[in-house]
Amino acid sequence: MSTENPIVYIVDDDQAMVESLLWIIESVGLKAKAYTRAQDFLDEYVNEQHGCLLLDVRMPGMSGPELQAKLNSIGATLPIIFISGHGDVPLAVRVMKAGAIDFLTKPFNDQVLIESINKALREDKANREKQQENAQAEAKFALLSPREIQVLQGIVAGKQNKVISSELNISLKTVEAHRASVMKKMSVKSVPELVKLVLTNSVQESTIIQE
Repeated sequence: MSTENPIVYIVDDDQAMVESLLWIIESVGLKAKAYTRAQDFLDEYVNEQHGCLLLDVRMPGMSGPELQAKLNSIGATLPIIFISGHGDVPLAVRVMKAGAIDFLTKPFNDQVLIESINKALREDKANREKQQENAQAEAKFALLSPREIQVLQGIVAGKQNKVISSELNISLKTVEAHRASVMKKMSVKSVPELVKLVLTNSVQESTIIQE
């Protein structure tokens, strides 16, 4: 999942608006790809692509909010900036609650648009980097044996080796051996680093914290 070379997708049935948006986006060195039908975009979109989506509200066929709902249903995390010719406050509230990061009313200032796009791209990059971090952590957790997971639970709970030894009914040397193995498999050099890795990744809830 790359965070390089973002694409700004445009879905708007107004060809003149599409051409204007393409010019603005490409003038600041960003790559853009336009569609006049929401379904065409949906048919081609690959979730692994870093970018954001400029989405018109009212279009023939599938509307902007309907496309947003479709993307949400397939777990797409692409940040969406809605663009509308109408100052529809209830609609703006609805799409923002559904995860859109901005709602711009036409006509809008070019600089406001670019700032919104840059914000969306920063958010998408951060989300994708976090997903990569989670995936790497999950791969490391998968290397642990059931006993090592139990020892790790004790470490994360702040328990001393002798307490873990007593609770698991294993020798202190065995706990120390498991602890060393956990540190090696998790690629960390200190307990604080280990605890941070566990607590900052979503896999902890299902994989580690089972109490």
